[in-house]
Amino acid sequence: MVKYNPPQHSEEILVSFPREHVLLLTFNRPKSLNAMTPTMESDIQRIFEWFDNEPSLWVVVITGTGRIFCAGADLKAWNQRSNQGVTDDREYLINDVNGFGSLSRRSSTAKPIIAAVNGGAYGGGVEIVLNCDLVIAGEDAVFALPEVKRGVVAVQGGMPRLARIAGHQRASEMLLLGRNVPAQEAHARFGFVNKVVPKSEVLSTALQWAEEINQNSPDSVQSTKRALLLANQVTSLEDAVAAHLGSKEGTRAMNAENKKEGLTAFVERRKPNWRNPAKL
Repeated sequence: MVKYNPPQHSEEILVSFPREHVLLLTFNRPKSLNAMTPTMESDIQRIFEWFDNEPSLWVVVITGTGRIFCAGADLKAWNQRSNQGVTDDREYLINDVNGFGSLSRRSSTAKPIIAAVNGGAYGGGVEIVLNCDLVIAGEDAVFALPEVKRGVVAVQGGMPRLARIAGHQRASEMLLLGRNVPAQEAHARFGFVNKVVPKSEVLSTALQWAEEINQNSPDSVQSTKRALLLANQVTSLEDAVAAHLGSKEGTRAMNAENKKEGLTAFVERRKPNWRNPAKL
């Protein structure tokens, strides 16, 4: 396996490489239920910038240590940030293109992001989950957007994403009541959980799905994810198609060595030998 040299980071996250071409990013504040701090968010930002530009890493799995995936924001830590001079929250949020935890509004990453949700997610933690491509949840997991109960609003991408995934009425049920939604309901009714598994199998299932993705051409996978992202950003279907074909990932996939390899392997009735995508 490749020996990686990720950016330095605090102990609030863990970075490992459990499978070939797979990055595992773990929130590591179990005593605080992995509540997000400014330090944690900065760490994640640096790791993702590095991940996006590392050709031999094709998929990332995100999980949390302890009982909960992520309990939202660490209000004490963010209050300290406010006391240090950041006073215009509205301007800050508008310019925060990657969103809560540098994940909830992130659209620059064309590599698949899989959430392995242990225990559940609350507030900003759910907003992160809603922006992941695939979500595996433990059967005991619970999801909630309880911001209205605290006098705040889920402004970091969660509201429009949930409305698009679940529909207006179901999104309203979760957002306006602020109630807890069990994993099975998040899967069957709301539609933002792909699979519910026993809690002991959450991470192993997510890693298995990552391996399944990596059996496919990374150029094709990343081009396909870019198309999915554009489908939510461009109103017209034809405009979305054109934007995808003109994107960096779309152009690369059309001319990639992996395209030739996939077609040759099919003709020769063998398994393709995928190469790392060219840097964009």
